Amino acid sequence: SRPRSPRAGSPGHVWRINLDTPEEAQQNLSFGAADRWWEQTDLTKLILASNKLQSLSEDVQLLPALTMLDVHDNQLTSLPSALGQLENLQKLDVSHNKLRSLPEELLQLPRLRSLLVQHNELSQLPEGLGQLLSLEELDVSNNQLTAIPTSFALLVNLVRLNLACNQLKELPADLSAMKSLRQLDCTKNYLETVPPKLATMASLEQLYLRKNKLRSLPELPSCKLLKELHAGENQIEILNAENLKQLSSLCVLELRDNKIKAVPEEITVLQKLERLDLANNDISRLPYTLGNLPQLKFLALEGNPLRTIRRDLLQKGTQELLKYLRSKIQDDGPGPNEEPPVTAMTLPSQSKVNIHAIATLKLLEYSDKQAAEIPEAVFDAVGNNPVATVNFSKNQLREIPPRLVELKESVCDVSLGFNKISSISSGLCLLQKLTHLDLRNNVLTALPEEMEALKRLHTINLAFNRFKVFPSVLYHLPALENILLSNNQVGSIDPVQLKGLDKLGTLDLQNNDLLQVPPELGNCENLRSLLLEGNPFRTPRAAVLAKGTAAVLEYLRSRIPS
Repeated sequence: SRPRSPRAGSPGHVWRINLDTPEEAQQNLSFGAADRWWEQTDLTKLILASNKLQSLSEDVQLLPALTMLDVHDNQLTSLPSALGQLENLQKLDVSHNKLRSLPEELLQLPRLRSLLVQHNELSQLPEGLGQLLSLEELDVSNNQLTAIPTSFALLVNLVRLNLACNQLKELPADLSAMKSLRQLDCTKNYLETVPPKLATMASLEQLYLRKNKLRSLPELPSCKLLKELHAGENQIEILNAENLKQLSSLCVLELRDNKIKAVPEEITVLQKLERLDLANNDISRLPYTLGNLPQLKFLALEGNPLRTIRRDLLQKGTQELLKYLRSKIQDDGPGPNEEPPVTAMTLPSQSKVNIHAIATLKLLEYSDKQAAEIPEAVFDAVGNNPVATVNFSKNQLREIPPRLVELKESVCDVSLGFNKISSISSGLCLLQKLTHLDLRNNVLTALPEEMEALKRLHTINLAFNRFKVFPSVLYHLPALENILLSNNQVGSIDPVQLKGLDKLGTLDLQNNDLLQVPPELGNCENLRSLLLEGNPFRTPRAAVLAKGTAAVLEYLRSRIPS
């Protein structure tokens, strides 16, 4: 028979399991020599996870044969120095506790291969951590670290290092000495650059740099093995062709939610690329040669002001899009005898209106001009042409341009992001064919009830505004599929009214002020993407959120009072 697992509330017996004769033997049962397990085997694995332990006894040293100790999800504020005596310990999991420091004695564990200390309150790590030469996995994510000990460079057997969700402003270049490291996760820190020397890491395959402060793609010369680079949610504006050329082994390049304006032709050097995510950037045109990437299976472009590609084409999926791009390579540009099309006429105000775009693409564009108002000539240029798409983003507009209402018979997509608009005019509410409305990065605090007239609206982007309450009119727009409300100050949502929006697939409420998530939200079973990170609520915990939307909805349903 095996040793019985100790009762959670009384780990006192556990420490002495190798010393005391068990109760069974004292009850005068006749054990044969073969059954006397307590004389033959020492305890090697001890799991005391998810209890309410506030301390671990120094008696842990009475279990010298332990190879694994798991005390995650307790209420430990410190660890006993006696841990240093467990010279056979290979795995130590102290994650999800309240540890403020790690004992120096921990550095005496010669066989330790896995050290998990994520989700604690550590502001620094022991300077000598590099002495743990056998370490293969180290997770210090979700702490309050501001620096990494230079001795880290000695961890030459480390395969996985997780530094995510800390307060790191830089990475030491010495990390490049970690010759076995395959996965490095630095998500959600304050990194502005990455040392180019990291490129010399002999084994690095996956590099996560999401949610930092990078302004350009990291320079990683001669990074021969890097397969995945995740750098979404930064402030990258330029994809430097030289930097791309250095990443020829990449299979995954994730750059969503940046400020990238253009994709260079050189992207075609990434011959092994399978996934390219460029969603939510400022890309207005793509190199057609992108269609020639032989392995590309997934290409995300939604949320970009693309002029040359119709929205319905984007929705048909990657293969159709690539086929279209390839078809354009042949007929790209005017032939030798053709006149290039007239694309602009100069107005008295020196503003350019793209007449060609109005006629052929049904696009009225006047963006990135820092204009306080849209010149009359822009609207005059429309004439009798039906305009489907309007882009007036990145100006200094303080109100919705009044003449927009002139386009109400045809316009279905309006971009007014990155302006200074503080309220919605009744004129906008008359655009009854509107399906897409982008108002991100303005100073809106409310939406008028008249917007209820926009019965076809299926995507609304209100990110980076000043909403303190969820705009109630949204509950009355039955066609809504996507509500993007991240980076506001919304404090609550009404799950019953949300359930009425049966087409709603994406609800982005990241970085708001939600103090709780109502369990009834779990009944919105059509949601494919529910984004809640960066709010002050306690549950669901980050570990549940990380499992994705289906898991979060299931968790919420399980919490509905029956």
